[in-house]
Amino acid sequence: MKQWYEKLFENYGEQYDNEVFTQGTIGECDFIEKELNYNKSLKILDVGCGTGRHSIELSKRGYQITGIDLSEAQLKKAREKAEASQLKIDFLKYDARNLPFKNEFDVAIMLCEGGFPLMETDEMNFEILKNVSKALKDSSKFIFTTLNGLFPLFNSINDFHGENQNEGAQYKSETFDLMTFRDKNVTTFTDDDGNEFQLECNERYYVPTEITWMLKSLGFNKVEIFGAKLGAFSREDALSTEDFEMLVIAE
Repeated sequence: MKQWYEKLFENYGEQYDNEVFTQGTIGECDFIEKELNYNKSLKILDVGCGTGRHSIELSKRGYQITGIDLSEAQLKKAREKAEASQLKIDFLKYDARNLPFKNEFDVAIMLCEGGFPLMETDEMNFEILKNVSKALKDSSKFIFTTLNGLFPLFNSINDFHGENQNEGAQYKSETFDLMTFRDKNVTTFTDDDGNEFQLECNERYYVPTEITWMLKSLGFNKVEIFGAKLGAFSREDALSTEDFEMLVIAE
């Protein structure tokens, strides 16, 4: 049986690029470049690359990048966009829980919940982190965003989605489970052919200490966590209970 995240991205490439949360690409790539000291010799892995928005922008700026995703529809859109911009980028279909790479990349990025934390179990989410760390060289950097577990303790997930709703997918949170930090929600969306679907989804929110512990157990010795503002990532943003997402920078 297909999981909700597989169904969602089966035929959603066009719509996805119009969502509010995909509009921060330029600013996010500015931040990544700064973090990499503008070193264009670094090999970058984009995990859960979707329609390739970060891969394409970084490639335009001269970086070598490989994008992986589980969704053939998203990858097809990514390849079309790269071709239209005359960029050569490897967009490959892989499950982030089972990557073929070993010590190959200097940097990994995983933005806008690129697979992690959408999996059905904590073990599967951990497999993603494990596979990414395996793909990285000994001296490397891993930059990703994920859902901030402090947010739902102090705020309503429904209010947040209500304020940020646009014409795209509509989210309705049903329960936030304090024992598992999982939000069960119903997402209603229209695919690229105009068909409407309703999916029961389940997303895992993480607290900073969990992320730090997982990454340290995988051999990262420096883990820094900040608030993640759409299109405006910054080390100046201390993580707060008001941040829906957190920005993680691990070395």
